[in-house]
Amino acid sequence: MIWNKKFDYPATMRSLVNGKRHYDIKEEKLPSVTTILSATQSEEKRKSLANWKARMGAQYADRIRDVSAMRGTAMHTYLEGHIKGERHLDLTSLGKEAGKMADVVIESGLGDLGEVWGTEVTLYYPGLYAGQTDVVGIYNGRESIIDFKQTNKPKQREWIDDYFAQLAAYAMAHNHVYGTNIQSGVILMCSKDCFFQKF
Repeated sequence: MIWNKKFDYPATMRSLVNGKRHYDIKEEKLPSVTTILSATQSEEKRKSLANWKARMGAQYADRIRDVSAMRGTAMHTYLEGHIKGERHLDLTSLGKEAGKMADVVIESGLGDLGEVWGTEVTLYYPGLYAGQTDVVGIYNGRESIIDFKQTNKPKQREWIDDYFAQLAAYAMAHNHVYGTNIQSGVILMCSKDCFFQKF
């Protein structure tokens, strides 16, 4: 893959407003895309999550959530290091698991990444929202937003509408601020048992 730092992305400054993640950009506090998606979840999805938490028990459900978040962070760190040409090694048991998952994403999903404009970059739509995408650049010959996802079990396409909405928001922000024409969003996902999916 080729690095092409053709855009000047803002530094990432996050803050909490009423307990919700916001980004401080050019004297604006913009809500994160994930904050907006969480606030606008369907009642059906809210009930489904509440039912799952009740079945698991609140303490165990919170543990699953927290371990998944830590695994996802470790996997993202590994992948970001790979894209930047830096070696990242986490020898904790969770880090080793995340490293194996990241290797699957590298082998199965990053071969079509031809050009990188940025990784872990903050994107914003003035006056509306902001967020941080994993990669922006050329994927399979198309201007694209690329996001990495870890999962406890493989997903069906109809379960991840919020991921598509997130990619669309990032693409709209990039197009508005930088004058690009991003029409492609790519989700590279790996489950904890190393099953790869691309959406």
